[in-house]
Amino acid sequence: MAPLLPAIVLLALFLAGPIVYSLYGSLTDRAMSGYKAAAPQFVGLDNYAALFSDPAFLRSILLTAVFVFASAIVGQNVLGMVLAVLMRHCARPLSAIVGGIVVVAWALPEIVAAFACYAFFASEGTLNSMLAFIGLTGPKWLLAFPMLSVILANVWRGTAFSMMQYNAALSEVPPEVKESAAIDGASAVQSFFRITLPIIRRSIATNLMLTTLQTLGVFTLIWVMTGGGPGTSSSTLPVLAYQEAFKFSQVGYGTAIATVTLLVGALFSIVYMKLLKPEVD
Repeated sequence: MAPLLPAIVLLALFLAGPIVYSLYGSLTDRAMSGYKAAAPQFVGLDNYAALFSDPAFLRSILLTAVFVFASAIVGQNVLGMVLAVLMRHCARPLSAIVGGIVVVAWALPEIVAAFACYAFFASEGTLNSMLAFIGLTGPKWLLAFPMLSVILANVWRGTAFSMMQYNAALSEVPPEVKESAAIDGASAVQSFFRITLPIIRRSIATNLMLTTLQTLGVFTLIWVMTGGGPGTSSSTLPVLAYQEAFKFSQVGYGTAIATVTLLVGALFSIVYMKLLKPEVD
């Protein structure tokens, strides 16, 4: 126990401490300025009661669920798996080129990737310029389809992580098992779904957990591209928390939204850990 004490102290100080302070802050009426900033009052669960009667918050929960499901659970994981499989079956030079292109998006600083996506989807950006080149007029993507734009941007940004995870998992599948399946008459598709996926299911569950939690906390990408707008049409929970705390000066209310986001992430973690537990046992 003694050797672990420094690590426990650091975790309590830098991890548990901010969480506890955030939880307390969500129970106050703290503001950015005025007397509520100097002497915030304890208001109990008033902020949470206001949250669940706020249409903007309820809509934000729905938008967050759509964003996480479409861009992480489906987008990044499916595309990452497809790329990993294709890279293992194509020529090595082509595999290296494709892998390098995909990894660049993941290696870029998030703010740089966010501005790159903004430039791509802007009204006079790269996408509409490409459409104009073939005689088509593109819409104002960030105004007409804000959620679709940020979902595609997050898929582009995060797919490399899933691709590398699944590439490593696929390399651990024993080749003799697939050879035996081929001898028994199984097609490549049947072998993939009935043999490969069950063997790497633990890696899939782990990657789903990591990509879900990472996507749940995405802020910079959405804020740079749409600012949560138009209106609140792309305000996920992290964006709404920022808006309430720093744009409308309701720090306690914004902290309550951030606390709910934290609890949602914890819920996802518990679900995924339950899925992984039989494999650990």
